[in-house]
Amino acid sequence: MSAVVRRRIVIVTAVHAPSARYLPEAYASLRAQELPDGWGWHWVIQEDGTTDEVAPYVPADARVTFRQGRPGGPGVARTIALAHAEGEYVKVLDADDRLAAGALARDLAALEGDPGLGWATSGVLDLLPDGSTVGFPGDPAEGPIEKGAVLDHWKAHGFRAQVHPASLFVRRDLLAALGGWMALPASEDTGVLLALNSVSRGWFSARTGLFYRKWNGQVTGQAAHVDPVEREARMAVVEARARALESFRWSYPGAGAPARG
Repeated sequence: MSAVVRRRIVIVTAVHAPSARYLPEAYASLRAQELPDGWGWHWVIQEDGTTDEVAPYVPADARVTFRQGRPGGPGVARTIALAHAEGEYVKVLDADDRLAAGALARDLAALEGDPGLGWATSGVLDLLPDGSTVGFPGDPAEGPIEKGAVLDHWKAHGFRAQVHPASLFVRRDLLAALGGWMALPASEDTGVLLALNSVSRGWFSARTGLFYRKWNGQVTGQAAHVDPVEREARMAVVEARARALESFRWSYPGAGAPARG
């Protein structure tokens, strides 16, 4: 008999028709995760649109919720997905990516073990079309990431963070307080990562937590993603939000916050 689930992690996936065919692989990687007794996950798959092309790939599992909505980009899809599941933590899993073995348990252990941490990320390997993998350059050492460290690195290294936002694991209440993902056509995940780092300490797990698929149809591979005018605007808004949060000196956990764990 399986253990009774009392606490949940919400797995949030934004999907559009071209990436739907990868959902079964994402699901297999999620099913392979092992969590402590009393913990479970609820996978919310939110289509960025209302086509008939995604539903056939959605697993028939009581732990999976599928929703659709008018197109607004992946940030909008992820944020609206939060309405459809309860859980203390949120884990990002893009439709075309795969979790590595033990990823959820490591993220959970880090934040359950330290109530002062607001979020966690992990090592990421690019998954190439031939099945080979390539490491993500510039990983920090395993351990805590102090407030402001991601923003400083991002600014000094051509708008490239030293931890990957696609591997984000975050306290749901903190994510909600920041308004979820940014309303941008791209870089919305970097935007929320920098915002989180402006107000809270995080954790980096050096062990691989995610396989980040590289393929021709992915949004970040399209010409519009690297258009210099749009990119400059996106980076300006991302930085402005992070700097504003930093200047307000609001932090997580706030003064008088109840202890966790």
